[in-house]
This record gives sequence, structure tokens and C-alpha cells, in this order.
Amino acid sequence: MNISAIFIRRIVMTSVLILALVLFGGMSFFKLPVSELPSVDFPTITVNMSLPGANPETMAAAVATPLERQFSGLQGLDTMSSTSSTGSTRIVLQFDLDRNVDSAAQDVQNAVSQAAGLLPREIDPAEVSKEDPSAAPIMHLVLRSKTIALPTLNQFAKDRVALRLASVPGAGQIDVNGSQKYAVRLFVNPHSLAARRLGFDQVVSAVQAGNSNAPAGTLMGKARSYTVKADGQLKTAADFNKLVIVYKDGAPVRFQDIGHAEDSVENLTTSAYVNGQRAIEINIHRQPGANTLAVTQGIQQALPGIRAQLPGDAQLDVLYDRGDYIGSSVEDVEWTLVGSLVLVVGVILLFLRSWMATLIVALVLPTSLIGTFGVMHLLGYSLDNISLLALTLSVGFVVDDAIVVIENIVRHREEGAGRMEAALAASKEIGFTVLSMTISLSAVFLPIVFMGGLVGRLFAEFGMVIAITVILSGVISLSLTPMLASRWLDTKKSNGWVFERFDRVIAASERGYARSLEWSTGHIGLMILIGAATLFGTVGVYQIVEKGFIPKVDSGKIDGDTRVPEGMAYADFVKKQNEVVKIIQADPNVASVLSVIGSDGTLGNSGRLLIGLKPLSDRKGSADDVIQEVRAKTDRIEGITLTMRNPPAIDMGPTASSGSLQYVLQSTDQKALYAQSDAILQKVKALDGIQDAQRDLQIKNPEIRVNLHREQAASLGVTAAGLQDTLQSAYGGRKISTIYGDTDQYEVLLQVEPGAQADLNALDALSFNGSQTPGITAIGTQTSNSSSGTASVLTQAGGPMVPLRAVADVATDVGPVAINHYMSLPAVTLSMNLAPGLSLGDATTRVGQLMANTLGKGDATAITGTFAGSAQAFENSMKTLPMLLLITVLLIYGVLAILYENALHPLTILTSLPLAGFGAILMLVIFQQELNLFSFVGLILLVGLVKKNGIMMVDYALELERSGDERWADPRAAMTEAANVRFRPIMMTTLAAILGTLPIALGIGAGAEARRPLGIAVVGGLIFSQALTLYLTPAFHIAMARWIAKRKARGGSGDAQAETAPA
Repeated sequence: MNISAIFIRRIVMTSVLILALVLFGGMSFFKLPVSELPSVDFPTITVNMSLPGANPETMAAAVATPLERQFSGLQGLDTMSSTSSTGSTRIVLQFDLDRNVDSAAQDVQNAVSQAAGLLPREIDPAEVSKEDPSAAPIMHLVLRSKTIALPTLNQFAKDRVALRLASVPGAGQIDVNGSQKYAVRLFVNPHSLAARRLGFDQVVSAVQAGNSNAPAGTLMGKARSYTVKADGQLKTAADFNKLVIVYKDGAPVRFQDIGHAEDSVENLTTSAYVNGQRAIEINIHRQPGANTLAVTQGIQQALPGIRAQLPGDAQLDVLYDRGDYIGSSVEDVEWTLVGSLVLVVGVILLFLRSWMATLIVALVLPTSLIGTFGVMHLLGYSLDNISLLALTLSVGFVVDDAIVVIENIVRHREEGAGRMEAALAASKEIGFTVLSMTISLSAVFLPIVFMGGLVGRLFAEFGMVIAITVILSGVISLSLTPMLASRWLDTKKSNGWVFERFDRVIAASERGYARSLEWSTGHIGLMILIGAATLFGTVGVYQIVEKGFIPKVDSGKIDGDTRVPEGMAYADFVKKQNEVVKIIQADPNVASVLSVIGSDGTLGNSGRLLIGLKPLSDRKGSADDVIQEVRAKTDRIEGITLTMRNPPAIDMGPTASSGSLQYVLQSTDQKALYAQSDAILQKVKALDGIQDAQRDLQIKNPEIRVNLHREQAASLGVTAAGLQDTLQSAYGGRKISTIYGDTDQYEVLLQVEPGAQADLNALDALSFNGSQTPGITAIGTQTSNSSSGTASVLTQAGGPMVPLRAVADVATDVGPVAINHYMSLPAVTLSMNLAPGLSLGDATTRVGQLMANTLGKGDATAITGTFAGSAQAFENSMKTLPMLLLITVLLIYGVLAILYENALHPLTILTSLPLAGFGAILMLVIFQQELNLFSFVGLILLVGLVKKNGIMMVDYALELERSGDERWADPRAAMTEAANVRFRPIMMTTLAAILGTLPIALGIGAGAEARRPLGIAVVGGLIFSQALTLYLTPAFHIAMARWIAKRKARGGSGDAQAETAPA
């Protein structure tokens, strides 16, 4: 049966079908979105709980623990972590990739509702939000001005800029950091309050009563109705200063008599600087599944209109645009694709020496690629680095089928056949071979397509794109290629010294191969021994090659995190961070530095830096080089720690960390965990190649503990609730009222004046007024001549005053800044960076061995540990990827066994696999590249590529053996003839594949660091397997045939295998 015959004879039908394919694919190309990587949106839900004034221990025990117990049974929950700090708890729930995020969010909301009865009554409603830790901001903007007040800029950023940007299609969450939102602060003077024997509760009541925005109702008249409005709203600090708190002796006591109100901001300990100037930072995230490049382009288009509305001298600048890198990276891959096309076409021309034959073969390339765009559009894929990489790699082998077909037609033409006769005879002769190569190569990627988890999500698109391209190329090679050859292929050879010299080289290679093949087939045992040695060598080089996960790329951005000792004053923190910023700004490779303190939910002693680098063409070193240079200089600054990292393309794991590797310590015994974590951290720091090792445990935060003597306090009418309420009013910056503006709401905050708030001795002098009714409802301050400092007396009108020290002890102590849990257990996360030259695989091995020798032994008996984030994903991938490779090999074996209806011939064809694996990994070692996700996919690709050589040789050898010609009755003679005949097409297809992949291996342009290992692995595997497959496959086939013959001669079971193949 000749499946190509109908296409050869019906030229119009074939032409119309191919044109339809090209037209559909071409239209689809312009509809494909452009992004950096396939969409990998981790279903992540964040739950935020707030209980103002509660310490971290209370938040962890009363809020985090009940919720974690409720969440632990949720379907598909992968990891759960929580951080409890003063007044807040944040729980991050990450589900497996197959879980629908909306369904997961609903389950989480239901779990929160069920746990409501277990939570403190005063707690604020839970905030449940869908987030994606892998979706870092795609753009960073800064709004700044030299003359406009920061609260005004902040208001403009939220009311105008953020709202306008949120309307851009695909734009998601908009973060405004360094916020200076307007607020009114009421500072109480303790002396003035004491002189008038007033309490804080009276101040609170007066403010709440005097600043009211309650509805007044409706007056229903006979002819019309009227809305009744009572203007009870205070707007500014001046209004609050005039507010009457109480009347005493017939005279009003206004707030300005007991303190002063200021037009201020909500948070006095947050700030953002860009290149030394105060600014408001605006971060834009994309919605899950949105096209990153389209979103950034939409934002860039919206910026001119926003800038036109900026007040005064305000500037809105783009500090970092991820779209720039993505666009450059995708463009570079497209040029790599063009380069591969040119090289492959050049190889075909050199071998065929016919412009027409080259054109016929070359048409397979654009037709297959353009047709693939149509299927990609139907499947919802995008033009990203993965899909374009797949297309670029496929350039090297999609012409294989057409080369095999055209080469066979040319051979028949040179033997004297006419165009039509040659096309029909050659396509019938080679049809099964092409079908075998196409199906087996497409089947290579089935395990990737159906693989779950991160690897499957990332590379399913890769596998599917290559499979589609290969199938289309096979169809086109069996339809368009022979049809065109039957009409226009001639035997005229192009002349020229290049062609003639190349022909002489190939002819000499054919003669040399024939002689060496004759020798190798006479030394079958040696050839098999070489194959076995290569197999063991593959295991050896696998042990020494450095192993990684997702390769780092230089996107022109460095993330930095700063930390100062617990309890450092905010002003000192700012000074220290500014020292760091000055050093970074002095680096000639740095373009800008954004410095942020006190936002993004960070702790009070943590800051953040965004370091923008100059374009690669304008700087001397890579992002990693800049990190090492800056690190050496900033390490000399005392009192602040800077940790920097080159952010990965995909950030994984819900555990917050500033390092590229995380290890989580857990224990049911929190005290033992905290006590031993520092000793474990010191051992980690001592490991070779580990940098910036630190733990997220901070337990030396200065505290003042007020311990109530409950029986004595109860006898005097003082309660714990009253004590806490009093302290919060005096020192907590308590929100006591709200100002309702036209577009936003603003807080009114109460506290003592800064002088009294900074006086640690003032607490010792606090006194409560005795009462027959338990509780404290009023607080006052009375001046005393106590030598210890200002004596603040808390009173209730009309009762005797009771000093605080009579009902409580006041002592200084230290405590945790935050309490962390991981999978419901107390946890301490160790984070670290890797020194240049240390791979993630080596780092996880060293840390893993250390932990295996430390945890569960001695003082660390109750402590367990696990990798988190990228390290955890890497460990999982190292378990699944080898299994994926094995499944791929078994699948290919099964497909070939079905095609040949034989269980032994596939083994002969697959003998080239260890050779390719050895060559690929050896090249990675030589060029100091990692065996990572990309290069491992290259190994899987090699499984499909190198077995094509074996198929061409074995298939033709079997055909000769069954021809009935006595010359080919001996398997050695048949295999030798087959290998010699197929030598030229094998050389042509392999060289095309090598040159098609070479631009990727050379690694030029943005993101080349990620593509290079894959290209090197494929090129190395092809070169090495080509050198040995031409000898090993014939030797193994001959040995197998002789073994079968001996079994048959002895009447064994060897004849059970039918030596037949489909017609």
C-alpha cells in the first residue's frame, strides 16, 4: 500500500489542503499571546486575621492554631504556613496545581466560618484572598515630587493612578507601598490630662460623639420629601483641636487644652525612596493566566494619559518593566529560529546539490511551523520561551522525513526512473519508515504531556508543540514532498567549488565508513563491549554532572532584603538602609535603587530593595556578578544584613524567604526548636558554598511585660481587660474614629505625646482609681515628684487612686517578633543563597546530609525538617524525571514493537540511547552546565531523535533480508548494505538536527542562560550517538539475528518471534 499515491496523483487536492493549513496557521499566529513561560499559576489562598494589640504568642495560639486545624483536611492542600505577629496572623495555603483556585477559596471561606466559634470575639473579620506566589509584580512604578506633600501624592496614587491601571485588561492587584495615607493623630499630654482629672475614656467618648456621620433620616412633607443631614463630621486637625471634651466648672475643656491634634499619616514607620528621594511605589501584578507582555504594553499606553493629570511637578516613572525582558527574550528566540532555518536549509542544499530538491524539502519547514501555530491557537497556547524553543528545536528534525523521502526519490531518479515513477516507487518503499519515525518521535512526548505537577505544567506545551510539528511534517513529507517531486524534481546538480569539495568529503566519508563498518561487523563482541562501557559511563557522568532546577536568567533586576536587630529605632533603621543604598548606587552596573521600609506586611525590622541594572550591553557583569561585588562591600556595614538574589522565573513555595534555598525545621516542642535552631544554623553557615544563611526566628525583640496580680486587682476593681484597654489607648496608636471623605476614609488615632511614649519609667508610675465595679472606665494622669520620672496616674473620677505597681509588676523582657508555623507545627525556616559555582543539587545534598546527621539526635531529637520552595520542587523532580525518562523509553519500545510486530527489533533500534545520554551529559560537564529541567527535556528529545538512525538502518536491512535475494540472506551482508545506503540520509538528518540546535547551544541574547543547557545536551548527544550508532546498531542487529538463528536451529523458542513487519 502506498499512502502517498493519492496525494501524488491529485495535485489540486494536495495543494488546496496545504494552502488551507498555511492560511489557518498564519491567521492564528497573530492571535497568539506572548509571554515568558507557560501559565503556571499555583492555587494559593491567603487568610489574614487581625486582633489589634494581641502579642504574637496570643495570635499563634488563639488564632493560627484553630484555623490550621480546620484547614488541614482541605482537599488538595499541598503546604500550609502561617506567621503570627503583633495584632495579625497570615496563613498561606498552597494547593496542588490541579486544584481549581475558586473552589479552593470557597472551601477555605467555609472552613473559616466553621472555626469562628473557636476564635476570640474581638477579632476582625477574616480577609480571604486568592494569590499566586509565583506571580511577582510585572511592573514597578514610582510617583515622586519635590514640592507636593507625600499624603497628597499617596492619595493621587490610590485615587487616580491605581484605579486607572486596574482597568487595563489583565492587570490584577495594584500595591501602593511607602504609603503616606492621611490621618489625624491626637496626642494627649499626660500632665494636662492629669491636671483636669480626665481619663482616656472620656477623650475617646468625646471624639466619637463629636465626629459622627450617622444618617439622620427623611422628612416626609405634604408636597415633597427631604433628606435630613446633620453635619457632625470633623475634617482636619484644627477641627479636633477645638473639640470640647468636657465641661468643668462651667468652662469647656477643649482637646487643645489637654494635647494637640496633627494632620499626619497612618503609619509613621514606613517609607520608600528611589535614588535617595522620597516616593510612592506602585506595583502591578497580572491576573492569573493573563498575557504578561500584553498587560505591560497596555500599562505603557495608559501612562501618558495618567502623566497628563499629575499635579504640579509630580513624576511617574517606570522603574522596572518585566515586559521589556520578555519581549527581548522572545525576540531573541525568534531570531534563533530564523538562524536554525537558514542553517538547516544550507545543509540540505549541500547534500542534495539541487536547488529544486532543496526547495521541495525546505517547504516542509514553514508549512509545518505555520500549521503548528493554528493548533497552538486552538489549544490556548502562547508564544513563549518554551513553545518557541520547541519550534526552534523541531527545525532540526522536522525535515528528516522529507529528507528521507526526497533522498530516496533522487536515488531512483539517478537509477533512470522518471519523475512520477520515482516518486511513486520511492514513497512506497520509504512510507513505512517515515511512518515509524513520525509516530515513534511523537510518542516520545506523550509522558510529558500527561505528566502532572510543575514539570508537567511547564513542559506539556513543549511536548505538545513538538509532537504537533512532527506529525504535520510527517503528513507533509508523505503528501506535498512526493507530489512536488513527481512534477518538478530534476537530477541536475549544482556546480561550484563548495559543492564539489563537500561532495568529495562526503564521498570519502562514505568510503571510509564502508571500510570501518566491514571491520566493526567482524568484531561484534568488541562493539557490544563498547556499548556496555558507554552505558556504565552514562551512569558515571550522571553522578558528577551538576544538577539544578529552573535555570536562572539575567532579567536586569535584583531583589534585596534587609534586616536590622530587633528593637532598632525606625530612624536608625532608615540611616542604616541609606548607607547600604549609597554603596549600591555607586556600582557602575546599577541604574536605580528602590528602598522600602515598613510595607508589604514586613516586620518592623525588615526592609526591601529593588535594584535595577543597566542593559547588558552597558554593563560589565551579570546580575550574579553584581550581587557578589555589592555583597563584599555591604558586609562591612555593622547593624544591618543585606541578602540579595537574582529572582527566578518562577518563585515557588509559600514560605517567605529571601534566599534561593529554604529548609524548614519543625517540632511539637517549640522551646526545643527555638533553642536548637541557632546551633543548626551555625552548622549550615559552616558548609562550603553556602552564603547569607539566616533563620526567620527573631526572639530578642525588647518587650515590657505588665503582669497583673489578679486577686489584689480584683479587690480594687481593676480587671485585665481594663488594663489592656488603658495601655492600648496610651501607647497603641488606637483608632478611635473615622473621617469619611469624598473618595476614601481616614483614621483618627489616639496616643500619648512622643515624649511620654518614649519614657520607659512612665509605666511604673501609672495608677488606677479604685472602684466598687470591676473594670476601668476612665484614665487620667497626675503629676508626681517621683524620682523615677514622670508619674502618670490612671484614675476613675471620684475614686481613690491605686498605683499600677500595687496591682501589677512591670519588667523588661525579650520576646518573638513573630511566630511561624509550617503544616500546623511550630517552625523555623532556614534560608540561604548559593555561592557562584555551587549547583542547587550539590547544595541540597550538603544540607540534606547535615540535617540527616543532626536532626533526631542528641538535643535535636524532637526536631524534624524538610526542604521547601524550589529545593523541595527540585527534590521531587529528581525523583520523577528519571522515571519519566524510563517511561518514555518503554513507550517508544512499545510503539516500535507494535509497528514491527516484533519484540527484538526495537531493542536493536534503541541501542543508541545510552550513547546519546552519555554524549549529552558529558557535554554538559565539559561546558560546566547544569542538568536541569531544560537539559533533561533535551535528553527526552534525544530519545526520539537518535532512534531515527536505527529505524532507517534496521528497516532497510529487514526489507533486504525478506527480498528473497540470496545476496542478503546473511544478516551481516543485509545490514552492511542497509547501513551504507542509509549513510547519506543519516548524515544529512543528523547534521540538520545538530545545526538546527546549534544556535540554542551557543546561547545568544536575553534568556540564553536558560536555553543553552538544552541546546548543549542535544548537540552533544547527537554528535556522540552519530559517531557510534553507525557501528553499534549494525553490530547489535547482527548479533541478535545470529542468536535467533541459533535458537531456531536448536528448536528453541526463538522461532516464536515472527520475523515480519507490516506491509
